Amino acid sequence: MPALRALTLSLLCLLPFGAAHALDHGNAVVTAARMLDVRSGRMLHDVTVQIEDGRIKQVVQGAGNSAVMTDRPHYDLGDMTLLPGLIDMHVHLDSDPSYGGYTGLQFGDRFWSVLAVPHALKTLQAGFTTVRNVGADAWNDVGLRQAIDAGKIEGPRVITAAYSFGATGGHCDSTFFPPSMDEKSPFNADSPEEARKAVRTLRKYGAQVIKICATGGVFSHGDEPGAQQMTLDEMKAVVEEAHMADLRVAAHAHGAAGIKDAIRAGVDTIEHASLIDDEGIKLAKQRGAWLSMDIYNTEYTQAEGKKNGVLEDNLRKDREIGDVQRENFRKAHAAGVKMLFGTDAGIYPHGDNAKQFRWMVQYGMTPVEAIQSATVSAAEALGRTDVGTLEVGRLADLIAVPGDPTADITVLEAVPFVMKGGDVVKDARGK
Repeated sequence: MPALRALTLSLLCLLPFGAAHALDHGNAVVTAARMLDVRSGRMLHDVTVQIEDGRIKQVVQGAGNSAVMTDRPHYDLGDMTLLPGLIDMHVHLDSDPSYGGYTGLQFGDRFWSVLAVPHALKTLQAGFTTVRNVGADAWNDVGLRQAIDAGKIEGPRVITAAYSFGATGGHCDSTFFPPSMDEKSPFNADSPEEARKAVRTLRKYGAQVIKICATGGVFSHGDEPGAQQMTLDEMKAVVEEAHMADLRVAAHAHGAAGIKDAIRAGVDTIEHASLIDDEGIKLAKQRGAWLSMDIYNTEYTQAEGKKNGVLEDNLRKDREIGDVQRENFRKAHAAGVKMLFGTDAGIYPHGDNAKQFRWMVQYGMTPVEAIQSATVSAAEALGRTDVGTLEVGRLADLIAVPGDPTADITVLEAVPFVMKGGDVVKDARGK
């Protein structure tokens, strides 16, 4: 048997990657010098992870343990650090920042559906094995998720909101066109009853999370980020209907008043939270609401937005709230509010998601806290017990980076090894 095992592993090494991968789908052994236990924040040493049928069967510490002695492929990552696959709680996979303002009108509707495919791959190869897509046009994210789950294309696990919605004329509506064009969101909700109907319809066609727009936005037209746009009663109706269907609710909310009413309504995650005030911070902590604050993307939009066609009024709003949002991130974190990793990818290029980590550390988090926001905390906010940690029974979604990310968070910006469900989807070691 030892000779047969050696011959099998030798043949695997000679086969092209795809062929070797097909021989032992979802089964592997991974060894590395270190593994971050994201639940405790402790670094484990000389770790072996045994994977069976796409899930973690065993995690063992100590050099030379017997878990390596199996017939399955063995990935010895040497002096690298293992972490769970990362989770971005706020992306838009069918958006491309190369086109801002009116420049996207040169393309047909399905252009954006097609772009979601390479965007998903870039995101996965950056180490993000799960994402929450909080708003897409034309059911693009639902179709993308179905294609990934069916094994037709490669991408992360996608939690889909389909259309985000809010008030007529609000941030989630179509606000860049004159009345003669009659452009509008099909899910505008201007009463509690309309809000309930929107939730039911979105769930019917594939929404796994409900996304609403409680306030104005930066990249919409004719409104200001601080202005509340949905009433407390409307948001309560959304939350009640969604929770009854076991769906969680995310609220785009920049303004202080809209943030507080969203929390009072029972919204699960507050997106952006740029202008949150002391009362809002206190309320978020009391009610257990999560804040997902995208504090990196201003760097991109201010540097590249004008060239990409973003209108000056939108750039002005971005400038006005960028530093305020970052300081409020610092205050909310210091106050003990639950924080998530959410980047608004699509406002900046997909695949650059991890660039936000350094900003989270700069504005008050430890590297371990920043990593937890994109792993164990994100899984908790999603209500998922199959992702977010490297523990027995969880999906074998893992990444490996050189060095120690708890000492230098920027190593997460270039992830050379990515595994999803026990299958290697990227191995760029030594390249």
